[in-house]
Amino acid sequence: MSLKGKTAVVTGSTSGIGLGIATSLAEAGARIILNGRVERDACEECAEKIRQDTGAEVEFVAADMGDPEACHALIEAAGGCDVLVNNAGVQHVAGIPDFPVDKWNLILAVNLSSAFHTTAAALPHMRERGWGRVINIASAHGLTGSPYKSAYVAAKHGIVGLTKVTALETAEEPITCNAVCPGYVMTPLVEKQIPDTMEKYGMDRETVIREVLLERQPSKQMASVEQMGGTVVFLCSPAAEQITGTTISVDGGWTAL
Repeated sequence: MSLKGKTAVVTGSTSGIGLGIATSLAEAGARIILNGRVERDACEECAEKIRQDTGAEVEFVAADMGDPEACHALIEAAGGCDVLVNNAGVQHVAGIPDFPVDKWNLILAVNLSSAFHTTAAALPHMRERGWGRVINIASAHGLTGSPYKSAYVAAKHGIVGLTKVTALETAEEPITCNAVCPGYVMTPLVEKQIPDTMEKYGMDRETVIREVLLERQPSKQMASVEQMGGTVVFLCSPAAEQITGTTISVDGGWTAL
């Protein structure tokens, strides 16, 4: 399918899942707005690589997704958007009694509230243009729980709820909203965890991946960023026009357990 003439904003898109999604949307012809908090030179390198690989128009807008005003400014800097992918996220692991309040507030702000603020800013533009797709990157943890991840699980469950409300408020319009719920995805961040985990458990790489990282993922295979991107592009296609308010799990069967 072609997204030529469409603008896609992808938050948290200078690496990992977000970058994979942005690249897939660029391959489909969309104009891409990358977003991140890393150094501008690194972000511009990401943008230039996508331009060279796909021929798409790609811009970078720095914005702190923990700041409501910055969330709105991102959408305005893009000139509005046709496709909004709320992907930005942070994580911290601790038991509830020991969970730092500042970390709780940060995770809720970035992982949940930012999606509300960007959606609120984007919907008027989508309505004016007569078409829109809001795609929230939730998690298997938006559908199930894990110990020591209270803020992350709460935020991702909240994203699923926000997805349903957004879909209901736009149900009679040519705008859809869905949540994609990945399990483990092979990203640079996950890749960096593997050597330390190998040392901790005295296991080889493949055993660590299969028995530790993918303990709850029945397929025993990680999803790829390309698969995540392909799922998002599908949700932008005519075939998905009546898919709204739902979750699509890309988790190797995790949430089937």
